[in-house]
Amino acid sequence: MVASLLRWLMPAALCVVAGAAAAQTPPPAAAKPDPLDPGASVPTVAYVSAFSRYRRTADDNAIPWREANDTAARIGGWRVYAREAQQPDPAASAPAATPAQPATKAKPMPQGHGGHKMP
Repeated sequence: MVASLLRWLMPAALCVVAGAAAAQTPPPAAAKPDPLDPGASVPTVAYVSAFSRYRRTADDNAIPWREANDTAARIGGWRVYAREAQQPDPAASAPAATPAQPATKAKPMPQGHGGHKMP
């Protein structure tokens, strides 16, 4: 009994839904101007520069490159920075870490570089 009732109710419900969807009228299409008519009205074009919302970053107090290189060499060079990158971030309550000291002294340059002079 229930199966026969569902057999008739499902198609009836689908017909009601399909009829309601078909009864919907599409919105009226806006009249488009004829592209060949030179007197047709067109919307105005507004130019917005890509740089209109550009915010300049604060000027950094950059240090001279030679001083930056000397500082990097004093604390151990790129190996220290590589070790720091592998360390987990310290907790917010932990004090700031001090720079690590280099494990070995810097090696002298090979003989092929002997011609370079430092001012």
